[in-house]
Order: sequence, then structure tokens, then C-alpha cells
Amino acid sequence: MLTTRSMNATGKRLLRATVAITIAVGVAGCGTSKMTTGSVSKSGRAVEQMSAQELASASTSLGKTYASNPSDKPTAMKYAQVLQMNGNSEQSLAVMRKLAIDYPKDRDVLAAYGKALAGAGELEPALDAVRRAQTPEYPDWKLLSAEAAILDQLGQSAEARTLYRRALDLKPNDPSILSNLGMSYVLQGDLKTAETYMRSASEQRGADSRVRQNLALVVGLQGRFDEAERIASQELSPEQAQANVAYLRKMLAQQNAWSQLKDEDKKKKKSATN
Repeated sequence: MLTTRSMNATGKRLLRATVAITIAVGVAGCGTSKMTTGSVSKSGRAVEQMSAQELASASTSLGKTYASNPSDKPTAMKYAQVLQMNGNSEQSLAVMRKLAIDYPKDRDVLAAYGKALAGAGELEPALDAVRRAQTPEYPDWKLLSAEAAILDQLGQSAEARTLYRRALDLKPNDPSILSNLGMSYVLQGDLKTAETYMRSASEQRGADSRVRQNLALVVGLQGRFDEAERIASQELSPEQAQANVAYLRKMLAQQNAWSQLKDEDKKKKKSATN
């Protein structure tokens, strides 16, 4: 059985890259969004569940509305979210940066601005924005979870998990928090613990597509590709699910990831017995 607790630095970097790229493969895939702004499609589907065609249509429609009034908060936030889901991180950030100037003390705007900054890879400014949105006397569990996710990306996993558990105290068994906590363990290479949290998240009432796609990811990273494809197929089309898993297989095979991890594990065990 593969053990990833002893993953070396190279293995961890590879796994982080695998997670990031796999997330980008499917439009309705894992995602790292901690806050949602609701549905914007004619079908009533949430942004995270839209197809590529629906996202493109929503982006065009919202873009026109946004251009007529860039300071309209609901429109700008929805537009930024659709842009983010479409992979246009820089444009999403530009929209939210303008809105943050117009609403410098608005908690919702600051939180979404932090999300956009994180999506564009500007993690330190993202952390500052999310923390400014938080009010210590009335802590918001979504902001705690968002802050924790940014800390995870900065490599501060212990502090991140403390915040996830604080968020769970405020919102017990919330599937998005549990899933984010699971992803924290994925990024550290502890896939078995990650799967435990992911499965718990997927069983909670209100678990959405992103939660189940995160579970599919962590199952696939352990080499159980058929199971991962079955889980992914609950949310994606069979073709999308198959493409995601095929991509994961290919990347892991190309990088010889599991061989690296197994060799490192063997070295650790050998050193421990000597």
C-alpha cells in the first residue's frame, strides 16, 4: 500500500501540480472557490455546475451588463465569478479590484476580492483582503475557511487546519469546510486522511459538485481510477469524467510519480530499521 506521509519535497511539488492541473481539466471539477454568489444562468444552474457553453454565454451576457455599470455590486461579483470559472483569472481580478475600490469596507466584496487575488496567484494580498473582511467579534465561517485555504497554498498547513476547525465549530459538518480540510491533507500528501474528510463531506446534506469532484480527485490520486471515474460521473458527463481520469493517469505515468513516492517510502523504512 502506498504511503504518502513520507513524501519528499519533489513528490509534494509534483502532487501540488497534479492537483492544480486536474482541477482545471473539467469546468465543473473540483474548484477552490469558498464562496458562491448563486445562479446566473437561464437554466437556474449554479456557476459551479455550468457547462463550458453555459459559462461562455453567461460571461458574454454579464460582460455587457457590467460594462454599462461597473459599480453594480451583484453584477460585478457574478461576472468575476464566471470569469474565474472560465479560467480568466486576471480579468476576474481586474473586475474585483475595481469593485474593492468602490466598496472598500464591504465584507462580501473584500472576501470575493481575496478569492480573485488567490485565483491569480497573489496569495499574500489575498490573505490581507480576507482578513480585512473578517470581524473578530462576529467571525464568518466562510471567511475562516477561505483564509485557511490561502494559508494552505502558502504552506502553512498547521495554521490552516486550526482555522478549518474553528470554521467547523461555527458551522458543524459543513461539506465545503470538510472538503477544504481534506484538500489540506492532499497538498501535504496524506491521501488516506484526505479521503476520510472528503467522504464525510460528500455525505453531508448540501454537498455540491465540487465536493464530490474533490473526492474523485483524491481517489484517483491513489490509483483507484475506475472508482474515481464513477464518482466523477455523478456530476460530469461520462466523457468529461473519463477525460479527467485519463488526464490524471497520463500525468502520473509521465512523471513516474508513484515510483518516486514508493522509492522514498522504502528509503525511510530502511533508515528506520537501521
